[in-house]
Amino acid sequence: MSWSLVFEHLFIVLAAAILSIAAGLPLGIWAYVSPRARGVILHVVDLLQTIPSLALLGIIMVVLDPGKLTVIIGITLYSLLPIVRNTCLGLQEVDSGVKEAARGMGMSKPYRTLMVEFPLAFPTVFTGIRIAVVNAIGSAVFAAYVGGGGLGTVITQAIRVKDMKLLLTATAALMVIAVALDLLMGWFETQMRRSRGGSRKMWVPVAAILLAFCLLLPFGRGGTGDLMLYDGDYSETQLMHHMVKMLVEDRTDLTVTIQDQMSQVNNFNALTGSGHTCDLMISYDGTLLTTFFHQDVTDVPEGMSLYDYVNQVAQEEYGMRLLEKLGFDNTYAVAVPQAVADRYGLETVSDLIPIADQLTFGAEQGFFTREGSMKYYPFVEFYGLEFRDKISVDLGLKYTAIESGSFDVTVVYATDGLNRKVGLKILEDDKSFFPDYNGAFLVREDVLEQHPELEGILNQLAGRISTEQMAELTYQVDVVGRTVDDVAREFLVSQGLLAG
Repeated sequence: MSWSLVFEHLFIVLAAAILSIAAGLPLGIWAYVSPRARGVILHVVDLLQTIPSLALLGIIMVVLDPGKLTVIIGITLYSLLPIVRNTCLGLQEVDSGVKEAARGMGMSKPYRTLMVEFPLAFPTVFTGIRIAVVNAIGSAVFAAYVGGGGLGTVITQAIRVKDMKLLLTATAALMVIAVALDLLMGWFETQMRRSRGGSRKMWVPVAAILLAFCLLLPFGRGGTGDLMLYDGDYSETQLMHHMVKMLVEDRTDLTVTIQDQMSQVNNFNALTGSGHTCDLMISYDGTLLTTFFHQDVTDVPEGMSLYDYVNQVAQEEYGMRLLEKLGFDNTYAVAVPQAVADRYGLETVSDLIPIADQLTFGAEQGFFTREGSMKYYPFVEFYGLEFRDKISVDLGLKYTAIESGSFDVTVVYATDGLNRKVGLKILEDDKSFFPDYNGAFLVREDVLEQHPELEGILNQLAGRISTEQMAELTYQVDVVGRTVDDVAREFLVSQGLLAG
């Protein structure tokens, strides 16, 4: 965990706070002055609060690309409720005698609302702002799911690899930020209540938020560089992207920027179209076929390899190209704890057929979706498996659930170092349900035209990383606890691709 992630998290929170204040105060005032609009406004902000965080971010991503803007807008919408309600409530609670006196002095309704009533109501209004900002600190953790960065990336990684020290450190950082901001804003609130809503003093905390936001702007800007990549939510993706950065910057004058963590699906979406926000990514021929192109192995023309087919489609329809295969096959694999394998004598997936009704299948939510053909329902139908139960868990909790005995059978990636840590036995896919998932760099054609030297540089890795080697590299990161940069550099040095 680094200070840059802490500041990045604060940037997201403060950006959302500024937007929610800018939108929430006018809405709260409108709800106060217009009884007809009040019910609609308050019901809408109430409704926004009921939408699950990830669902709201998913809805926003339909319109916007993944990244910080999606997260900031999502948190802004969540923050409206306390600001709008407290603004309306604070104005309603202003002493009626003060309102009558202002009216008697001939003040217009807009003038007395903004210049007399609002300053008196501001301590209550500020309570809503305080609640919104503190709540946003926790909500910003979900930025990790949509490539928004911040401390959420540390927390999800720590949960996945069961790094309690890292998890507690990140959680403690969030708690310190929340408590510090709450105490500071609480002190401002107390001062304002003592001054009975002084019109000048009420803008001090708002100015402080704006100043802090300006100071944190460098941590919220989009990445700059000749080549743009995203970090992945798996160590494998991170390792390969950091190898790209090391090789390219060692052999050329180009700068490579690795942006926030992002899933494979979101990364592919960020790679496509004229508004792309990255230039290349590590991908897999099987993923391209089933998840991105929504096809099946039966769609591959006879006599043509899966790799060649998806490469052709990528070039013709997306303006991208797969470079040479890197050597590892990160295919799906069905696995069971060694104790379960010993108890039932399991060696192949077909061995599960007669005992499936005694076993529980568990996996991350993504494996139970209908997106792509290499998922749970086509799998059990293909093999004729009828498990006793199926359990969907968060990706970061899957290996913890396996170790605790929550389920007996799961699906893993063949190159995941955590398979070795928790003692899983990989069952042979004896009917060949899962296709190959050969790793290769997927690069935009316009990038290769602009920097033709890239292809030769990146293809130096072709065929050098076996499935077993990749499993060892991810083991070093996820289990041993070494940094991605150290493991990536050590491998490149061992291959003679970087100087020691």
